[in-house]
Amino acid sequence: MSIEYIKKIPSPEEILESIPLDSEAAERKKRRDKEISDVFTGKSDKFILIIGPCSADSEEPVCEYLERLARMQEIVKDKLILIPRIYTNKPRTTGEGYKGMMLQPDPNKKADVVEGIKTIRRLHRKAVTDYNMPAADEMLYPENYIYLSDLLAYVAVGARSVENQQHRLTVSGLDVPVGMKNPTSGDISVMFNSIKAAQLSHSFIYNGYEVETSGNPLAHGILRGAVDSYGRNIPNYHYEDLVNVMAEYNNLNLENPTLIIDCNHANSLKKHYEQPRISREVLMSRKYNSDLKKIIKGLMIESYLLDGKQDASENIFGKSITDPCIGWEDTEKLIYFCADNC
Repeated sequence: MSIEYIKKIPSPEEILESIPLDSEAAERKKRRDKEISDVFTGKSDKFILIIGPCSADSEEPVCEYLERLARMQEIVKDKLILIPRIYTNKPRTTGEGYKGMMLQPDPNKKADVVEGIKTIRRLHRKAVTDYNMPAADEMLYPENYIYLSDLLAYVAVGARSVENQQHRLTVSGLDVPVGMKNPTSGDISVMFNSIKAAQLSHSFIYNGYEVETSGNPLAHGILRGAVDSYGRNIPNYHYEDLVNVMAEYNNLNLENPTLIIDCNHANSLKKHYEQPRISREVLMSRKYNSDLKKIIKGLMIESYLLDGKQDASENIFGKSITDPCIGWEDTEKLIYFCADNC
């Protein structure tokens, strides 16, 4: 074999025992989970913003972002639920260079998975304990979810993972909302198949065990745009797209029909500064069509302290080292606009 075994990874039980969540914080997390799930089940008409850096790169700037977001949450709490993006698994698309915080806790050093797992758990625990802002993370590696299972408020399955059966089956055992993105091809049937699979119960192998899940009724769709056979970006957030996807949702009789609109990626044509404009268009579509208002329950925004992106070696505080993000000034304006127009 051409695989070199470097060191054994601690078990989830060992990691959770060494970096525990105290009972008071766990209770606050439980209340927050209920507030979020009420939006997906239709008991609350609050609007959700899943918002934050493309990829969490370093604890200090992420915590500075969390502190600002927590202040904003208090201001807009009657209208919006802000779920910070703390994406700790996300590498560059090709896997070349930065590997994501879980694999590479220091962007300027080589990979260290054991330290990475501890680092991401400590960061997500801070989001809960210090800021009362349980976060979202992307499920890139299904087996690793268990290291954060008591901390996450929301999980996303990306466009390149949504067709993978292990992702679908794992989601069926989660008790928080999970967004299944449309694949890069834009084939909406793949997204819906993933949602249906995630809402059903399954028996399968997970982390060395035979397991059985109960199904996740909070699994739902995320529209993120598509890429055609020539590599050109194709948005799917326009009014006609939303109506067509809603009609398909209604035909399938899935539980808690919900769409989240990803305002970046192919929807923005990879122009991060278009996210506020796209957000406004989606909100106007909701106002125009009351049925869309019922099904579109949130937006996904890539945002950080500073606008744009940088090379990892530049070490600019609060600036993305993966995809470019809107900066805090535009973020604050966008949050107020959403609160006033949702």
